[in-house]
Amino acid sequence: MTPSRSAVRQVIRPSIVLIAAVSENGVIGRANALPWRLKSDMRHFRALTMGKPVVMGRKTYLSIGKPLPGRTNIVVSRDPAFAVAGVLVAGTLTAALEAARGDVLRRGTSETAIIGGAELYAQAMPVADRLEITRVHADIRGDAMFPSVDPAVWREVARKEQAAGPGDDADMTFITYRPAGAGGGSESSAL
Repeated sequence: MTPSRSAVRQVIRPSIVLIAAVSENGVIGRANALPWRLKSDMRHFRALTMGKPVVMGRKTYLSIGKPLPGRTNIVVSRDPAFAVAGVLVAGTLTAALEAARGDVLRRGTSETAIIGGAELYAQAMPVADRLEITRVHADIRGDAMFPSVDPAVWREVARKEQAAGPGDDADMTFITYRPAGAGGGSESSAL
């Protein structure tokens, strides 16, 4: 039996998914921390990443403070002395994606999640297969920004409104983007 095209692709390169919460004005962080409290988004994030390798920059890891449970944590750091128990460290995004590929094959998952920060998002966006953006309906002051989502490159394929609930500082919308050349879906608007 010949393997399907998607099965072969999964073995060659798992999907790369960028996951971020982004304010109306593009902010993702302030002073190396999230500038909001969004329990609904944290539940959404957990559902998207559980059981998958998560790749993050060193500052993002330090802001979290510990490995995320139920996921292989891969931290990209240029500091060769950076080492943390329970975390894989890679010197480049390419090395991190290679480590994630091995983990995906072992776990039998199909995706690697890139979870921040700004520099890593900018490096990974050209090779990403999907963006999972939580649009936070607020203008926030901050010093870390998500790269611009070009509607000529990315198209919106799913949207779910989420009113602020207990533990949420703002209303939000969960938006999924795919590359514009991948067919189907609705028009996208720039973030």
